[in-house]
Amino acid sequence: MYQSICMLLILFLTSSCTGAPENIKVVQSIDASQYLGTWYEIARLDNRFERGLDNVTATYQMREDGGIKVINKGYSAEAKAWKEAIGKAYFIDKPNTDGTRTGKLKVSFFGPFYGGYNIITLDKPYYNYVMLCGPNKDYFWILSRTPQLPYPIKQHLIAQAKELGFATDQLIYVNQSPEVMNYDAGGHIVK
Repeated sequence: MYQSICMLLILFLTSSCTGAPENIKVVQSIDASQYLGTWYEIARLDNRFERGLDNVTATYQMREDGGIKVINKGYSAEAKAWKEAIGKAYFIDKPNTDGTRTGKLKVSFFGPFYGGYNIITLDKPYYNYVMLCGPNKDYFWILSRTPQLPYPIKQHLIAQAKELGFATDQLIYVNQSPEVMNYDAGGHIVK
């Protein structure tokens, strides 16, 4: 399964670019250090590399080379196992005069192949939720600092995404259950 995820990510990254979709503007001022940490996936458009995963998180850490280490993790109930992909991301544009960055990044999980990672909405100044897209409108995510996002905020983000042309009627709402049961069926039966 992991090899399949890796191959699909390679195909995605080699067939994509690092730009933003037409009519999509990225956030112009991001404090990279405030963006670091763990984010919970609230909603996404279906994609092969996350298909069937629940309890999905993205954790961002600074790299020594100035980039960002990306750790994407999710639980597959079918495989009864956690899946993890580790990559790296770099801001594309030069820093702003105040040291902040624009929300345009390139991300790679394999070698020299990069795909677009665009921050299109960010809760500032608190950094409690974010809306992201890839290089086209087939890739879209809503992330939050908490496993659940209040309903009015979620609905506002979905309405905004619909206005931008994303297929919000096809969103997958990610199950962020507080615990994942890791047990074998029938293990409680004594023979």
